[in-house]
Amino acid sequence: MPAPEAVFRQDFSVKGGDFAKAGTVACRIKELLKDLGLDAATVRRAAIAAYEAEMNVIMYAWEARVDLAVSPDEVHITVDDRGPGISDVELAMTEGYSTATPEMRELGFGAGMGLPNIKKNSDILHIDSRTGKGTRLKIVIRRNGHGAS
Repeated sequence: MPAPEAVFRQDFSVKGGDFAKAGTVACRIKELLKDLGLDAATVRRAAIAAYEAEMNVIMYAWEARVDLAVSPDEVHITVDDRGPGISDVELAMTEGYSTATPEMRELGFGAGMGLPNIKKNSDILHIDSRTGKGTRLKIVIRRNGHGAS
């Protein structure tokens, strides 16, 4: 599901376990989308989805590449991580389900809302996960006033 007619593209790196930089990529994506003149609702949805995906990488994976692509009608965020993968994607999509450690919970993370929040804030969410290899999230957000509703 590549972003057709991408008018803007940028890649980012996220390091697993780096809680000190948590949210940095999502904030940068939000700033870029605002600078590109996208409407507030689309920016908000993309920022939330990017933040939840970034936190999942920080909490569970070793590293990831995040690709942002903006086309006239859509925002595409692809997160390709190297990590343990998700053994049961359907279970992981259940609100409140979490495999967070007690240390992560002490930091205020691990409520089990990451993937469900990504789904709620995207028009399309595709998850491809392979145990022992990693996970790829393909998130598509249709721009308000553009594309299908």
